[in-house]
Amino acid sequence: MSDSVSVSNDKTNKKTRNQFRRRTIARAGAVQALFQYEQSGDSVDQILLQFHQHRGGGHLDQFEEGKVPQADMLLLGQIFRKAALNQEKIDEELSEILPKEWSLRQIDSVLRAILRAALAELSDGLPAAITINEYMDVTHAFLSVEAARLANGVLETAALRRK
Repeated sequence: MSDSVSVSNDKTNKKTRNQFRRRTIARAGAVQALFQYEQSGDSVDQILLQFHQHRGGGHLDQFEEGKVPQADMLLLGQIFRKAALNQEKIDEELSEILPKEWSLRQIDSVLRAILRAALAELSDGLPAAITINEYMDVTHAFLSVEAARLANGVLETAALRRK
């Protein structure tokens, strides 16, 4: 009997891990979509359509090809849409948090996309620590340790300001 419980728990744990991985990949995808939005000038709907048609699905080894394999596409769309449609307000908040000598435009465009996505999601009811940890994982995947330190400081400050 204990073997069946152990097998059941293993399946449940694997399913839970896969769900979390899908959500983390969705966040990375939302960052990619925001980067594309800024660089291309395409509309939110055009970019979402491109992600659904050409970048979703696939296997994890295709991540480096610009795909977002196994991503929770609904979450990706929600984060991207919220960040893109509220970009002006998010950018104002970021400008208030950044050191005075730095303008938002001086920051690496990938880091800007990460911060925009994270700030869009910080107000969605998920505990701030979880949101920050998720975006720190994304930051470490894309950028340097120094950029991650800056991202962490900005996100911690944003979370404290929203309390």
